Amino acid sequence: MTTTTTSPSALDAVAVVESIADLVRENYVFPDVARQLADLLRSRSAEGSYRAESAEELAEAVTADLQSVNGDLHLGLKHHAVPVPAERGAAALAAMRRDFDASLGGVPRVELLDGGVAVLEIAPLLFPLDWAAQPLAAALSLVAPARALVLDLRGNVGGDPDTVAFVCGYLLEGRTLLNTMVSRQGEEAAQSWTPPFVPGARFGGSKPLYVLTSGKTFSGGEELAYDLQQLGRAEVVGEATRGGAHPREGWTVHPHLELSVPVARAVNPVSGTNWEGTGVQPDVPCDAAAALDRALSLAVARLA
Repeated sequence: MTTTTTSPSALDAVAVVESIADLVRENYVFPDVARQLADLLRSRSAEGSYRAESAEELAEAVTADLQSVNGDLHLGLKHHAVPVPAERGAAALAAMRRDFDASLGGVPRVELLDGGVAVLEIAPLLFPLDWAAQPLAAALSLVAPARALVLDLRGNVGGDPDTVAFVCGYLLEGRTLLNTMVSRQGEEAAQSWTPPFVPGARFGGSKPLYVLTSGKTFSGGEELAYDLQQLGRAEVVGEATRGGAHPREGWTVHPHLELSVPVARAVNPVSGTNWEGTGVQPDVPCDAAAALDRALSLAVARLA
């Protein structure tokens, strides 16, 4: 399959990079780093570093520079082969919608194994709650009677914090604070709580719960694992995750280019910090490929 790119003649890289520098400086969660990055982009552009790039190559070069200061994996320029809408945030939603339709709404696997242990996979994303509430409610209600639950997030690469809170509502007792979002001005921007009501049956807050992770697990997938781990609700089994904790927003800066900028940081009420740069560290480290078998053995032993 041929990947569609924009030719250099159709791409004003200098203008695109200038707009990126402005957006980063005005919106990135850490103002000091934001100014440093904006200066870096403008310096690199003045040197001619971006002039001859295609849209796809420009995305790679700019992302490398954006992540060169503090390694923030949510900060970057993403290339879209298909032209994306100009509205703020629309590029990410368009890509998510294609994944949603191809993954049974983000719940590709629900299975009951021997001994009453259920496996629920949520992948590739925790989709926006107004899309995902119905399939997630159906899947979580279906596994509610299980004696133990394995939540497979090994292939989950992010998603909506509201959807994380929705899932946690089935796995915790009572309304629970999950995270506080802090703005770039250092002010409390919002709090994330489990909802007071979820449709269907709850698995509850006491039966054995295991969360599987891999080196691919990222962003919203990491938040779900981290929240349940820090609250002492679940054991995390598998590999350390990628380490991206900052909620981000997206701007279309060219028909094929979306700028992703973190605009806040999460503060967990238990740890007082988050998983940015470190990843979620497993309670039971093992290769991701072996994580399901390891979790099942732990569940069987605990139930016995």
